[in-house]
Amino acid sequence: MNHSYYNETIESLRHSGNLRRIPADMPADDGSIDLSSNDYLGLGVRTELQEQFMAERDNRMSPMTSSASRLLATRQNDYGDLETFLGRLYDRPALLFNSGYHANTGMISSLAAGKSIIVADKLVHASIIDGIVLSKSEFTRFPHNDFDRLERILAKESPLHERVIVAVESVYSMDGDRADINRLTELKRHYPNVLLYVDEAHGVGVEGPHGLGLSIASSGYGDIDVIVGTFGKAYASSGAFCVTSPSIREYLVNRARSFIFSTAIPPITARWTKFMIEQSLGMDAERTRLAALGNRLHEILSVLPGKNGVASHIQPYITGSAESAVTLSEKLLKEGFKVLPIRTPTVPPGTDRLRISLSAALTADDIESLGNALTRLTSCS
Repeated sequence: MNHSYYNETIESLRHSGNLRRIPADMPADDGSIDLSSNDYLGLGVRTELQEQFMAERDNRMSPMTSSASRLLATRQNDYGDLETFLGRLYDRPALLFNSGYHANTGMISSLAAGKSIIVADKLVHASIIDGIVLSKSEFTRFPHNDFDRLERILAKESPLHERVIVAVESVYSMDGDRADINRLTELKRHYPNVLLYVDEAHGVGVEGPHGLGLSIASSGYGDIDVIVGTFGKAYASSGAFCVTSPSIREYLVNRARSFIFSTAIPPITARWTKFMIEQSLGMDAERTRLAALGNRLHEILSVLPGKNGVASHIQPYITGSAESAVTLSEKLLKEGFKVLPIRTPTVPPGTDRLRISLSAALTADDIESLGNALTRLTSCS
């Protein structure tokens, strides 16, 4: 077979500065400060939690593999315990998925059955977009966080469709800004055939009461149809979940292909996830520290030449081109900061950036040192 197409594509990506490579492992003791991880609460580096978990024999002996899809697995207790636990926290049934990508592709594609239209924020994650494509349903997108435009779309489309699925994120993964959940639930009440779908991947663990996300803090919480969260970020585990109504949960068990046809996460992972969420519920001090670090970083970035976002645990430093983002990332690594470049098509053309991801494990001195390095490097460019 002739591989010229693939080679030409690689060369084109290399020429444009968009060629991606899996980064090399970095020694834990190299002294660098990691600003690329989604370990927002800093739980992933707390080895004492792993030791505490493994001290329990039942945890140590929990199977490392499910060896079957969820609908075929003979061992269900650990999954059921985690779903029941999540159901109590959110006061609605929960369903586990293998990842946030599996959750969004599986749910969006299956929920958009019949005469549906999907209306998504312009900056929703690729997993939501892929779910839209898989659904083969009619769809449109509204400018990021422009809810006046969303309302005009709903006024036009709602009478024409059986359901309108509105898909947003609570905290956006590349800009760190937030959706107005209260405004969205107001729109939902005005248009009863709207199914409101909120991805809390970057909100759970960090935002809202006990870190359960922005949705549960909303006065319109009961009007949100589907809430999605992940375990692989602030909770330092892997997998994902949704909380929804009993009927939608049962529907997803029977129609979400990513749930039906994927080997389930290992039972020990479900146990570890429940343990980590339990630990995180009382970590308001970590959430307060993370917010303070985000506020200080925002102050620093606001006086630098690159465009930047809001005070958040995720903040962009927009360079405008793939080449400049890669170059600045390489310079920062030499200074002891791991901050990775984010390029098109992950972000819109012209908004190539460094994505600075904060953790409660960082210190105020770390943020000041990063600010000094960025100021020095950008003033020289």
